[in-house]
Amino acid sequence: MTQGELYRLQEAVRAEKLGGWLFYNFHHRDIISDTILHINPRAANSRPWMYAVPAHGEALKVVHAVEPDILDALPGSKRVYLKREDFIAALRSLPHTLWGVHSSDTLPAISYLDAGTASLLEQAGLASASAGGLIQRFKGLLDQNGIESHQRASEALYDSIQRAWAEVKKGYAAGKPLYEGEIRQFLERELERGNLITDHPPIVAAGVHSGNPHYDFSGSGGIIQAGDVVQFDIWAKERHETSIYADISWAGVYETTPPVQAERAFSDLVRVREEVYRFIETELAAGNPLSGASVDEEARNLLTGLGYASAIKHRTGHGIDTECHGSGVNMDSIEFPDSRLILEGSCFSLEPGIYFSDFGLRTEINVYVVKGTPVVSGKERQFRLLTC
Repeated sequence: MTQGELYRLQEAVRAEKLGGWLFYNFHHRDIISDTILHINPRAANSRPWMYAVPAHGEALKVVHAVEPDILDALPGSKRVYLKREDFIAALRSLPHTLWGVHSSDTLPAISYLDAGTASLLEQAGLASASAGGLIQRFKGLLDQNGIESHQRASEALYDSIQRAWAEVKKGYAAGKPLYEGEIRQFLERELERGNLITDHPPIVAAGVHSGNPHYDFSGSGGIIQAGDVVQFDIWAKERHETSIYADISWAGVYETTPPVQAERAFSDLVRVREEVYRFIETELAAGNPLSGASVDEEARNLLTGLGYASAIKHRTGHGIDTECHGSGVNMDSIEFPDSRLILEGSCFSLEPGIYFSDFGLRTEINVYVVKGTPVVSGKERQFRLLTC
């Protein structure tokens, strides 16, 4: 970590109105700490270490005598401990201010601090608050390079979906059995062709399988039958450590004309997606603080008003950065309620979905915020069901 990165950490602390940011790790359990501080995940970490970054002034590294060099690449002074009492004394030496820690009662994705260590901080007289906002500001906001990386990935995914659907149409026209696995393999080849990487194969879900938002299969999967809804979900990024993911979902019907129920449901989903986007646009333009939970509430109210309350299975969206499910604000008010604000550089999905016993539908776009304006990435987003 450079001195400049340390200053960025401190800027995040001050922006969140906290006194400091307290990093802690043991056996590399806290992936976020290792990632932000550039700690080698293969370095020995058999003893706890701590890195205390105050809002102003010098950072403090607290390391064990057995592994005294693990934080040497970080700016700041170093204090080596041997006994547990020494570690506690180091904690007590810190300013008695409000420290951001990797813990949250609503965001398990960032909650790495164990209860025992949290209790130890309290015993040392240190008050703590969730570092969720800090993590978003440092890791979950895109700069111009990040936006450009995300945009390139988005455009490649949009092209891949179009080519994959052309393959679906070929299968339909030929009247031959078409399997979910064939189309998934086609999409995987598209990612390779585009020099993109992903942490999981794309979702291709047909018929009743489309009613499962995270449907997966081994082998060839199920046969796509005439009249089936076919749901695509694909996410990937360029092959670089700092590249930004894109994540989109499109839907079609394995037929020349969509069934009335599916067409109406998808039309309603698109309406909700667009109204939620306009809600974000209006609130940001007015300078109103807007949380991810508020966006999700808006989407749920709209879906409920259209009669789909019982068909909602998931939140409206998630943060996107170097991870598909990133460190930024999620559009979520009930699963993992996220009170963090949508900020300049935020990037997230909007993916309202509704799921029934015989099929499900989801439409997903990605949005990033630049100069206070939400921008939809990629190419022309889907407004009508794909057909054969």
